[in-house]
Amino acid sequence: MELVSSKWVFVFTISCCIFFSGAYAVEGVRGNSKVRGVNLGGWLVVEGWIKPSLFDDIPNGDMLDGTEVQLKSVTLQKYVCAENGGGMEVTVNRDVASSWETFRLWRVSASEFQFRTFQGQFLTCGGEGCSISATANSSSAGEIFYIDRNDNNKVHVKLSNGAYLQATIDNQLTADYPGKPGWDDNAATFEMTIVTNDLHGDYQLSNGYGHNRAKEILKKHRNSFITIEDFQFLYRHGINTVRIPIGWWIAFDPNPPAPFVGGSLEALDNAFSWAQAYDIKCIIDLHAAPGSQNGVEHSASRDGTIDWPTPDFISQTLDVIEFLASRYAKHPALLGIELLNEPSAASVPLEVLVPYYKKSYDIVRKYSASAYVIACQRIGNADPLELYQANIGSNNVVVDLHYYNLFDSSFVNLSTVDNIQFIYNSRQAQIQALNGISGPLVFIGEWVNEWNVTDGSQTDYQSFGRAQLEVYNEASFGWAYWTIKNDRKHWDFEWNIRNNYLQFGNSPTKQIFSNEMFVTLVFVLFFLHPKF
Repeated sequence: MELVSSKWVFVFTISCCIFFSGAYAVEGVRGNSKVRGVNLGGWLVVEGWIKPSLFDDIPNGDMLDGTEVQLKSVTLQKYVCAENGGGMEVTVNRDVASSWETFRLWRVSASEFQFRTFQGQFLTCGGEGCSISATANSSSAGEIFYIDRNDNNKVHVKLSNGAYLQATIDNQLTADYPGKPGWDDNAATFEMTIVTNDLHGDYQLSNGYGHNRAKEILKKHRNSFITIEDFQFLYRHGINTVRIPIGWWIAFDPNPPAPFVGGSLEALDNAFSWAQAYDIKCIIDLHAAPGSQNGVEHSASRDGTIDWPTPDFISQTLDVIEFLASRYAKHPALLGIELLNEPSAASVPLEVLVPYYKKSYDIVRKYSASAYVIACQRIGNADPLELYQANIGSNNVVVDLHYYNLFDSSFVNLSTVDNIQFIYNSRQAQIQALNGISGPLVFIGEWVNEWNVTDGSQTDYQSFGRAQLEVYNEASFGWAYWTIKNDRKHWDFEWNIRNNYLQFGNSPTKQIFSNEMFVTLVFVLFFLHPKF
């Protein structure tokens, strides 16, 4: 009797060591482990910095939607200005250019554009001889301007009726220049400065090329950028999940609203099939929502404006979630649906975001009782605790945090050691604190083995990657690297693995035991331990 009792005490002790060691298991993931994932970024949602060559052949490719420009009269040596930033007249009277003198382009064709002001109004004109004003509240009411440029960044701007704009001696902008101007110093010639050309997303690509050419470019890209061989690579290197960014227009495939082009739904279907073949799970990530939730290129923003937090756009987004849930809920490769990537803390109020998350949770639960519902933390000045206190749903809810030692001035001058210590002192403390809160699981849905250290050696990168893997492995749901492929090599997961900059296979990690592993271990210890 004493021997039997001692055996079960030993087994119970082993059980406690396993189950109370901080280990978690994610339902459905291979081996009942946690998510060890990779993002398929730059594939079904375009990000020009990931693959810049996608934009190489766009005519006037430095004048895409959202490009910010300033115009300076060569005769007056004054900048064109939308008074008050918009909503009033347009003058040519500023010595120095700032926000009121900066206009965002809306591209109509390679040489036709609309000008949008800082406050959001569009330039307009009543016809030949009129004065230009910034009073159109919609693009449909705004004027379409033809821009003719020479090699020295000088431009002529004219109306559709052929009338050229000129800067008058009384500092007005009017459409009454007589005849066709030359490139000498005349009232109709302006110096154009491109202030920023940062947006290179789906909107810029599709609208820049035009529908037919964009369809060719994107079909080739979708068929070649990610293939079944990539899933084979991921499987061989222990990856059990892919997070797949998608855009809202996928719900309208094969004929989404202009300028977007179809084909992403077929590619997503392929990804699910490839994932199933290699026992890899899929997280569908709504990366780009109608109206844009953060104003950056990967949300398919046209000009950096954030219009998502409105009833119409939120309703459209809920329809997209319904489409995705109804289509993929029963697919064996589905792990979860991420409801919205990186909403802006500055522009998306919590009182708008949380009700959207709750409604989306209910939609997913209509089709699946177990699929994970993932809510992304707001980017900017926001505390992830706000989502843990939001009571989004009752089961299988996950909060997604994105960790980069980049994009903030506090990281600029950090050394290798400083960056690594930040991972242990700040990231680890936050993960452990959130793990200890009942409710949503913790997911580090984006991180990268890159930093602001300009002279880092291979050993430095290995140490930085090892620290991140050790800490992010503690997250109760797991993590996903950003991204699988990238022209910037340290962002490229496959390059990091092949070149031994990210020592993924040897990374420190908590051992996660499946039920089968546990039973086997107990069996061996119970019957083969020498004391028994």
